[in-house]
Amino acid sequence: MYTVAITPISVATAAVYGATGQINGFTFGLFLVSAIAVIAWINLSNDVFDSETGIDQNKAHSVVNLTGNKALVFWLSNACLLVGIGGIGAIAYFQQDWRVLGAIALACALGYTYQGPPFRLGYQGLGELICLITFGPLTFLAVCYSQASPPSPTLWGASLFVGISTAIILFCSHFHQVEDDLAAGKRSPIVRLGTAKGSTVLAVSTVSLYILTPLFILCGYFSPWTLLLFLTVPVAYELVNHVGQYHNQPDKVRNCKFIAVKLHFWTGLCLSLGLIL
Repeated sequence: MYTVAITPISVATAAVYGATGQINGFTFGLFLVSAIAVIAWINLSNDVFDSETGIDQNKAHSVVNLTGNKALVFWLSNACLLVGIGGIGAIAYFQQDWRVLGAIALACALGYTYQGPPFRLGYQGLGELICLITFGPLTFLAVCYSQASPPSPTLWGASLFVGISTAIILFCSHFHQVEDDLAAGKRSPIVRLGTAKGSTVLAVSTVSLYILTPLFILCGYFSPWTLLLFLTVPVAYELVNHVGQYHNQPDKVRNCKFIAVKLHFWTGLCLSLGLIL
C-alpha cells in the first residue's frame, strides 16, 4: 500500500526532470521517506478513528484490532506524522521555499478531515475527492517547489492522472463493506450508488486514464513516450472485469483494492518512464 506514497513523488519528480533535465537526488530521497511516514500516519490514525465508530469491527488487518491497543497506535501515528513533516520542513529550509511545507501541511489537514473528528468527511462520501486533491495537485506542487522548478502543464496533467488513479484505490475499498458502512452511518460512494452503478463508475474512471494520456500528448503536455502507459491495459481490464463480475459479492470483491494498487503502481511507473524519456 505504500506505493501510494512512492508513486506520486516519483511521477512528479519525473515530470520536473522531463521539463528541466535535472533533479536534486537528495531532495527526492528525503521527500520519498517523508511521504512514506505521512502515509503511515494516515493509515494508523484512520484505524484509530474508525475504531471509535465501530466500522472496523470486521476488518482483520486493522492495526488497532491486531494490537488491541488504540492509544499506542494513536501515538505511533503522531510520531510518523512528526517524522514526515520534519523531513518536508528540512527540504523547505534547504530550498528556502516554505511553499513546500505549506502545500504538504494543507494536504495533511485535508487528509485528517477524511476520517478525523469532528469532520469525518469520508463518512459523507467525500473521501475520493479529498484523495484526488491531496495526492494529485497538492503533492505535485510541493514536489515541484522542492526541486526549485516552476509548475508546468505537464506537472498539472500528471497530477490529475495520479490523483484519479489514487482515488480509484479508495473507491475500490468500499465494495466489500457496504453493510458495515451502513451500520456505522457512512455514506460512501458505493452506499450511495449501489455496487452495480459503482462498478460502472469504476470502469469509466479507469478508462479515463487511457483517454487523458493521448489527449495530453495531443495538447503537447506529455511526450509520446507516455504511451508506454498502454502496457498496463491488462491490469486495468483485470480490475474492471473483476469488479464487474463480483461487485455484489463481498467475499470475492474484497481484493479489488489490491488490484487497484497494482494498477496505480504500474501506470505510475510507465508514466514516469515516459516523462523521463
